Amino acid sequence: MTTIDRSRLASLRQREERRFVDTHPRSAEASTTTGHLLGGVPMAWMTRWPGAFPIVVDEASGARFRDIDGHEYIDFCLGDTGAMAGHALPALADALGAQARRGITTMLPSADAAWVADELASRFGLPTWQMAMTATDANRFVLRFARHLTGRSKVLVFDWCYHGTVDEAFATLDDDGAVVARPGTIGAPVDLDATTKVVQFNDLDALEAALAPRDVACVLAEPALTNIGIVLPDPGFHDALREICDRTGTLLVIDETHTLCAGPGGATREWGLRPDFFVIGKAIGGGMPVAAYGMSAEVATRLAPAIGGAEVDTSGVGGTLTGNALALAAVRATLSTTLTADDFARMIPLAAAWTDGVQATIDATAVPWCVNQLGCRAEYWFCPPPRNGRDGAAAVDADLDAYLHLFALNRGILMTPFHNMALMSPAHSMADVDRHSEVFAEAVTELVAPG
Repeated sequence: MTTIDRSRLASLRQREERRFVDTHPRSAEASTTTGHLLGGVPMAWMTRWPGAFPIVVDEASGARFRDIDGHEYIDFCLGDTGAMAGHALPALADALGAQARRGITTMLPSADAAWVADELASRFGLPTWQMAMTATDANRFVLRFARHLTGRSKVLVFDWCYHGTVDEAFATLDDDGAVVARPGTIGAPVDLDATTKVVQFNDLDALEAALAPRDVACVLAEPALTNIGIVLPDPGFHDALREICDRTGTLLVIDETHTLCAGPGGATREWGLRPDFFVIGKAIGGGMPVAAYGMSAEVATRLAPAIGGAEVDTSGVGGTLTGNALALAAVRATLSTTLTADDFARMIPLAAAWTDGVQATIDATAVPWCVNQLGCRAEYWFCPPPRNGRDGAAAVDADLDAYLHLFALNRGILMTPFHNMALMSPAHSMADVDRHSEVFAEAVTELVAPG
């Protein structure tokens, strides 16, 4: 296996940083004129992109965007899934404009509400639905419901999972197996071991032991981990997860905000999963903030008394903008025109080709890395294929990340920040994939070249 020369890596990274600064003068200027924004950006982690400052976007369309310096990029980030359907969908823009002229929010249902619920039920297989503004909100609401239905206080998550900014999910295991806050967590309201149990993904023995005391309201799970490198489930894992939850009276929440990439009905449809609650966000609105959560018929029946009560407005579920007409119009416009079975029939082979391109470079250079694919999403990581989040986290290499991301960005390719993921939209082409394969090969070959 090839060993990375760290001094060479540092030198190449410095070269790419200089190139970035030299070719983005207008974005550099913009970064010095945002004194009223905390950290100079409207959302704090926008500063985590490669380069000395964030690039400023001028316009985005399909699978591409242009910055204010005039550079065009192939976008494999797609708003970290929020723009999975592609940027600036014409049907979405038309629907948003038309609905805005008819009213944006009234705290009453619009004519699109029934269509959206029917479509979500058809795609994902759960009969009853509610709306939210983000998947984080949807997860928070579902955790309240699970605690209400079970009378239990704790939640179980898998180590290095991702469920938005849900407090209970910012938990990890320390070297002694104790539940502690994830690195970087700020302002946690309580010690996380008071609310959360954590086990490693694919560890069924640990899962069974954690649920045995019957103090866990629900397991909150992604079908596959997606935010610490793609970690796929072992064969039989999900069947066993469902059986253990049933046996211990624990509800099962499946969060498909990222794993919608598995197909038009997500991994739940593709793999035949049977969640009690299901959460979906980001992509269903084509970029408009909106999310939804579904539930089984049994859960809906059990929830009916609480939801129909006079005090539902103080239940901690929903908000005045939830289910607004603009958001519902966005979901209808998006799901009626894109992210269809035909779209996935194009997108998944593109992700397979992207994976093959990365693997070819890994093989040619003998770097000890891996690449995994999940539907129309793929990701490379600096370790053998991980079976859990702990293995993925141990392989994090910030210097390698920065070099590879900046190398790609300087050549017109945007990857998802924080990790090394590519997501395909219906607007991507094989030429886009081939360009990434070419650039990735150039970056890694230069990195491992002798001398």
